[in-house]
Amino acid sequence: MTVAQSSAPARAGVVHIRHRHTSQFTVVGNHFAQNQDLSLVALGIGLYVQSLPDGAVISIKALSGRFKEGDVLIARALRELEEAGYLERERVRTEEGRVVTVTRWHEWPRTHPRPPVEPTECPAPPPRVKPEPRPEPPLPPVDQPAADLLAALRRHDPRLVLSEKDVRRLAPAVRAWLDRDIGPHQITRTLTADLPVGRIPWPARLLRYRLTSWLPPQLPTTPLEPRPAAPPRPDPLQTCDGCDRAFRAPAPGLCRDCRTAAGKAA
Repeated sequence: MTVAQSSAPARAGVVHIRHRHTSQFTVVGNHFAQNQDLSLVALGIGLYVQSLPDGAVISIKALSGRFKEGDVLIARALRELEEAGYLERERVRTEEGRVVTVTRWHEWPRTHPRPPVEPTECPAPPPRVKPEPRPEPPLPPVDQPAADLLAALRRHDPRLVLSEKDVRRLAPAVRAWLDRDIGPHQITRTLTADLPVGRIPWPARLLRYRLTSWLPPQLPTTPLEPRPAAPPRPDPLQTCDGCDRAFRAPAPGLCRDCRTAAGKAA
């Protein structure tokens, strides 16, 4: 038989391979798991009972149907748990007159005083410092032509209602259009054309986007070069009155040959 070799130091006894459970687990105190007065059967049944939800049936018949141990071992284990103070069974009479057994499971044995709970001192949270409100940037001075243009937009579309602050903040963007030789009527058409259908929740944001994103470029400062003169057009075709031959001339008459012949005859 070969012996497995390992670089880790070997030692006798159990080695725990830990696993962090995040769901479907049961917490059991060592006062129960390592109780030397309980048998293995009693420890196993107690662990099983503690993992059950409230209302589960843990009668001898139910446990014998769940485990391989017989009724005698299970009944003996339940008595051990009762004597240890973990299990409590009480027979009571209901309002209908029936006698039933009420079973209670104590995660700490009721026959032993509970250990004092040491208070855990949590450090007091630091006082929350309320951030000071950030001062609003000062409004630009009133640009009356730009302000009048913005305030009048609601005449073209009632949804473009702006506050006094919105008008003051958008006026510099309108001034940039005016300084680039864009007339008020053209700016108004640009701002009110092809608006979205339905309610406009933030008209100032829509107008700011159009004013900044659709700003046309500055006109060039250098004069445009004059166009080159077009080449002279040729004279139209005429039909010679003497020989019916086609020739180019500004007006009808005789071709060059007919004019020459007529000159010689004279």
